[in-house]
Amino acid sequence: MLKVLMPTMMLFPTIWLSSPKWLWSTTIAHSLLIAITSMSWLYWTSETGWSSSNQYMATDLLSTPLLVLTCWLLPLMILASQNHINPEPVNRQRLYITLLVFLQTFLIMAFGATEIIMFYVMFEATLIPTLIIITRWGNQTERLNAGTYFLFYTLAGSLPLLVALLLLQHSTGTLSMLILQYSQPLTLNTWGHKIWWAACLIAFLVKMPLYGVHLWLPKAHVEAPVAGSMVLAAVLLKLGGYGMMRMMVMLDPLSKELAYPFIILALWGIIMTGSICLRQTDLKSLIAYSSVSHMGLVAGGILIQTPWGFTGAIILMVAHGLVSSALFCLANTAYERTHSRTMILARGLQMIFPLTAVWWFIANLANLALPPLPNLMGELTIISTLFNWSPWTILLTGTGTLITAGYSLYLFLMTQRGPSPTHITGLPPFHTREHLLMALHLIPVILLIAKPELMWGWCY
Repeated sequence: MLKVLMPTMMLFPTIWLSSPKWLWSTTIAHSLLIAITSMSWLYWTSETGWSSSNQYMATDLLSTPLLVLTCWLLPLMILASQNHINPEPVNRQRLYITLLVFLQTFLIMAFGATEIIMFYVMFEATLIPTLIIITRWGNQTERLNAGTYFLFYTLAGSLPLLVALLLLQHSTGTLSMLILQYSQPLTLNTWGHKIWWAACLIAFLVKMPLYGVHLWLPKAHVEAPVAGSMVLAAVLLKLGGYGMMRMMVMLDPLSKELAYPFIILALWGIIMTGSICLRQTDLKSLIAYSSVSHMGLVAGGILIQTPWGFTGAIILMVAHGLVSSALFCLANTAYERTHSRTMILARGLQMIFPLTAVWWFIANLANLALPPLPNLMGELTIISTLFNWSPWTILLTGTGTLITAGYSLYLFLMTQRGPSPTHITGLPPFHTREHLLMALHLIPVILLIAKPELMWGWCY
């Protein structure tokens, strides 16, 4: 754990002491080295259990793929932000990269924590850098409203969790994940226990987000700068799924009855948010709503608590993290050139940028879960485990898949095909930096399907 955490800490002096000329290249090189080092976690010798550095920080087969994803995204976020942060004063550039590194540090400590209370503190700490990035570097004046939504939704969901964790500490005497799995099962039978059960999960369901408490997400995505959107879609939503998987182990007897409304909301959310995507005119808003739809599947997979459901959830979280981040990068490249997020104003881009159209095509196909990509593997696993739980769910999940294909094709055709309007014929060409960024997003997605056991968790 320290071999990644210490170099991440050393990024702070690198950012503030390197010369302005070399600021971006040194931080990208440094963070890429950290990302490559983090891949050593994927080399797993034991079949189960934890790989500890000490009793407070450890990795296991569930947290490892998410940790590597977190480390992999930092250099990509810095690469993506370079163009629109560069004109600012040097100190503001340094502050921006510092916030991204703070975010990475908190995320590594959240995914690596074995104490649930430490996970909770880091889960909350990620709010602060994200909020500053959205409200300070966002695009429109609406960004303060988006920041307020983001803050209050997440805080309102998280405060009951804190009380629930203190009650858990009181009844079991420990909050260590290493010990809790061996402790006596809780006898949960009163109304108070049902409220405690809901309090344990609602914070994570808001973060995922579940349909019904998802309103903060499209606002935050649309107003955030590109790095904010990338880290929100790729890692912060996964904190919700990860937290749910960790907590479901302790909530067992009650989950069989109480999970129904949440599963229904998650599955209904797949259809509703997918239908909203079909009517979107705003490029970033469409990608944000598609994230809610995919996370609905993940929530359904986790809530029915079968090994297949958990496996599908982890695979879909990792694959969705890379693909939605790639889509936000592509949306940003179009925005930087046309200065508009309205899709109809940027149509016919394929004629001007043919290679970028290829990136759009691959990212869209990955988003609609084309075989043999890991998105399909995750979705099929979750859909089949839901079908096994109740055959009726196939109506909702099948319709959701159909709608996903519909809006993905709509997104591609709207931005890339059709006649090129006269106002976009003189756009500046794409840089090598942007092609590299897309390659670093999509090559891992394609490679992961060759060795999916890196990300399918405990289920061998």
